[in-house]
Amino acid sequence: MRDKHTVSAVTPASAVAQFALDVQYYLALQPRQLPSRYLYDALGSALFEAITQLPWYRITRAELGLLRAHGCEILSRVPRLSTLVELGPGNGEKLTTLVEAGRGAASHLRLHLIDVSPTALGVAARALASLENVEIHLHEAPYEAGLAEVTARPAADGRTLTLFLGSNLGNFDRPGADAFLHGIRAALRPGDALLLGADLVKPERRLLRAYDDPLGVTAAFNRNLLVRINRELGGTFDIDQFAHEAVWNAGESRVEMHLVSRRRQHVRIPASELAFTMEEGESIWTESSYKYEPEAIVRALTVAGFRLVNQWIERTDGFALTLVEAIRQN
Repeated sequence: MRDKHTVSAVTPASAVAQFALDVQYYLALQPRQLPSRYLYDALGSALFEAITQLPWYRITRAELGLLRAHGCEILSRVPRLSTLVELGPGNGEKLTTLVEAGRGAASHLRLHLIDVSPTALGVAARALASLENVEIHLHEAPYEAGLAEVTARPAADGRTLTLFLGSNLGNFDRPGADAFLHGIRAALRPGDALLLGADLVKPERRLLRAYDDPLGVTAAFNRNLLVRINRELGGTFDIDQFAHEAVWNAGESRVEMHLVSRRRQHVRIPASELAFTMEEGESIWTESSYKYEPEAIVRALTVAGFRLVNQWIERTDGFALTLVEAIRQN
């Protein structure tokens, strides 16, 4: 019999205020920057879902293939599994695929979805509603805050598996990624597990096509961040006068997304108490996507306090799923 799904939402009251503060801080840096998490408002989330369907963006298809092929083994490697936590669930397809592929390895499951986008959470919850014997809990919050909310609750029977998929770790710089992994480990109990998806290093031309597609979907996704600032914070960016640019930084092993001003323009953002001039050719750095070697993924997770359980690699498209267990720390 199918259990009634329970959905609980945790919504930060100061989300717009935090957005304004972050815009104020990052746009004052040199070079100017914006945090990539703000790309995902309702329109941004829809555009990203369109990106995942493009033939040049293979991350999602490669990861889904691994989850279908190895889902049963993944869940069976976490004995007494009772709780799944996904950081950034997207449209819910990946978690649905994993649970369906490995359903024989777990019975009743608590599913906690954490994302700053209420639209993404709603879409994911609707997709997961087709699953039997699950409770669904939504947390509209940054990853760290949402995970803290989940783990602050009384310990549930069984173990927890946290999912961080889609190569979202690549949005952090190397020190930031290390700190983030340490933070996840600190929130988990010994014996809990983490499944990490990471895109691997591949030829430059393939990488750039994935982040600057011929249809211009990624360009629209990137420029929408300025649309959001104009709408929510009263900004005056001239959207038509920004070009999308993707760059492969081989020294740092990352693809960078920039918005480049086509002309000199004065910008005001009242909610962020900002007024500044952008020169022709000046850019705003909106996203980094770091690429990994399989061994480097394992090293980073080991340093963070995890033990390798297994790693599955999709060789054709260059993607890795790595399952690790939190070990007891002194």
